[in-house]
Amino acid sequence: MSEPIRNKKADFPVAPTPQNTPASNAPISSHAQQPGVSSISEETLENATAASLFARNPALVSMIQGKLGQLVGRSSGYVESLPPVVRRRVAGLKGIQKEHAKLEAQFQEEVLELEKKYFAKFTPLYERRATIVNGGVEPTDIEVEAGKEEGEDEEEEEKKESGDDKKDEASQAAGIPEFWLSAMKNQISLAEMITERDEEALKHLTDIRMEYLDQPGFRLIFEFSENEFFTNKTISKTYYYKDESGYGGDFIYDHADGSKIDWKEDQDLTLRLESKKQRNKNTKQTRVVKISVPTESFFNFFSPPQPPADDDDNESIASDIEERLELDYQLGEDIKEKLIPRAIDWFTGQALQYEELGEDIDPDDYEDEDDEDDEEEEDDDDEQGSDRDIEDDSDEEDGTSKPKKEAAECKQN
Repeated sequence: MSEPIRNKKADFPVAPTPQNTPASNAPISSHAQQPGVSSISEETLENATAASLFARNPALVSMIQGKLGQLVGRSSGYVESLPPVVRRRVAGLKGIQKEHAKLEAQFQEEVLELEKKYFAKFTPLYERRATIVNGGVEPTDIEVEAGKEEGEDEEEEEKKESGDDKKDEASQAAGIPEFWLSAMKNQISLAEMITERDEEALKHLTDIRMEYLDQPGFRLIFEFSENEFFTNKTISKTYYYKDESGYGGDFIYDHADGSKIDWKEDQDLTLRLESKKQRNKNTKQTRVVKISVPTESFFNFFSPPQPPADDDDNESIASDIEERLELDYQLGEDIKEKLIPRAIDWFTGQALQYEELGEDIDPDDYEDEDDEDDEEEEDDDDEQGSDRDIEDDSDEEDGTSKPKKEAAECKQN
């Protein structure tokens, strides 16, 4: 029987990589000692001192982060230290990877063409939707039946029997009022941008549509009916991509341009009036004047941030612009990929349950369980009366309340 190998654990992984290959073999000392209490305390003290130093010097932290950022992607010298025959093989793999990149770029181009092909098929459906929303036509019986949820027929029959179903169609509004405003307010990223003042203008939205450009990119078009805020019939925003492809063949976002909004007098929603006192230098008299200052508004969406200039040395300003550009692009993608294709689901709020919740959750399963629990509680109330309520209260005080499970058990008994 062989003896167990002692002290098998190495100081670093066995397989050499550019990150862990030492410049020279470190000698193994048989006199190595474990750290004592004093050394641990000293290390902890040094860490605390360093943390305090960084906390008092945010500029130092920013400088260190910038230096570390410059090291990203730099060679560790490992590949250069390899024998020539091995470096030749590495170069060959790079050549193969370049061929792979060409195929990836070709794949993305074909995907774009496929998107355009099916977008042409979607367009008549979007046009039909816009006509119904704006009261141009009524949906067909086939469309209505296909869109009904289970149980809706019974609800309509009950309403007719109770007299709640009004037959005076002349008093009903044409189409679906505030369709797009309601859909946008249910889309979280857009709802955060909409102010109360914006809502009055967005009530006049008659359609939101999208079109592809001849070059890689797309345009969002917002169509409005006549309103008291601006004279534009349509307001658009165009997203452009760079000519070269990114890693993996993806298109690289470049910038966006928004069309100019022709605001009517004193109706610019991106500005607000502030009162400011002015003093005459000669007479010392004061007066109050109104000045316009920028304010939050959804319509700032059509004045997108511009990429930082190449000669901009201020890293914090450049970083802030990059974040704004990323957010602006994501908003455009949300409108293109989520709002426009499934506007009715955002209008009803049904699309919210399909948003990512941070974990794998099936909203339908949870809804069904809640319904079952409600039915169990109602049945249990009929059987147990007020006694169960008293039990639930006492359990809640103990912090171990499980009223739904207990209700099910009582029902079985």
